Amino acid sequence: MTTPTPAPAGRRERKKAATRQALADAALTLFLARGYDQVTLHEIAEAADVSTTTLLKHFPSKEALVFDEDSDQETSLVAAVHDRAPDTTVPQALCAHVKQVRLRGADSDPHYTDFFDLVTRTPALGDYAHRMWMRHQDALAHAIARDAGLPPGDPHSAALARFALETSALAHRSEDPERAVDAAFHLLEHGWHAAATRRPDLNSEPDQAS
Repeated sequence: MTTPTPAPAGRRERKKAATRQALADAALTLFLARGYDQVTLHEIAEAADVSTTTLLKHFPSKEALVFDEDSDQETSLVAAVHDRAPDTTVPQALCAHVKQVRLRGADSDPHYTDFFDLVTRTPALGDYAHRMWMRHQDALAHAIARDAGLPPGDPHSAALARFALETSALAHRSEDPERAVDAAFHLLEHGWHAAATRRPDLNSEPDQAS
């Protein structure tokens, strides 16, 4: 979801930032009102009082108008690993982070529910959001390896990063998203043997940080 950014210092930069925000705001308003597929780039540009050419200078695709937090997402994922509490494991920290940023956005943004519904009912946006989220796999893997004192190409760190990010897609297909994330991270933390031995307790909550 595109969010306002601090105003740049220079006048030209401020103008560019304002135009970018106006385009993103116009796009989201039109998408929520009429549906993503029913809105054209020309209509978005017109609503923001700029040309389609100007729009494409700021956003390379229609999907990009909806998602504009790529660098922020990567920074926060890496911080979840490096800045976690001393008594918190990497899987526990990532579990809490995924639930906070991928499932609980409505707690901090009243428009998040409408935004989430838009993405859920629009396959093109859902696919794009997942691709953008998974682009952070290498950066997260490097952060995990560095935290553990392992080389950057460590396969265990890469696997944990991959499956930690995939829990978001798993959650969005589940009737109980938070429980699905907890279960996935319990598996990542303890392995299948531990999960299998919990079979009599399948109806209980996995022991994960919330």
